[in-house]
Amino acid sequence: MLSLGPSQRIFLAVEPVDMRKQFNGLWALASEKLHEDPFSGALFVFTNKDRNLIKMIVWDDGGVWLLAKRLGKARFSWPQGSDGTKLTLEPAALTMLLSGIDLKAGCKKAWYER
Repeated sequence: MLSLGPSQRIFLAVEPVDMRKQFNGLWALASEKLHEDPFSGALFVFTNKDRNLIKMIVWDDGGVWLLAKRLGKARFSWPQGSDGTKLTLEPAALTMLLSGIDLKAGCKKAWYER
């Protein structure tokens, strides 16, 4: 379970990335493509082209965390950004995205309903 405080800054990369990237590749994307400082403690969220895999990186003073979530048969509902590179999300919005809630429609997708 990922716990996010209300002051956590979250940047979501709008464009899909190559999920073969690990720490260094995603770190470089946060800096060069999203134009943010990866050492700031912000959480950076990336997805693949099929939107069935999410990777997140965050710096916590001791090192870099890399978190991943892969879905079996489903896809994440990925929002579109106005500038085409990144969105700034509130922690509640990321929690909804990871829980299968479509941020546009504000409802759960059918594959998350029990």
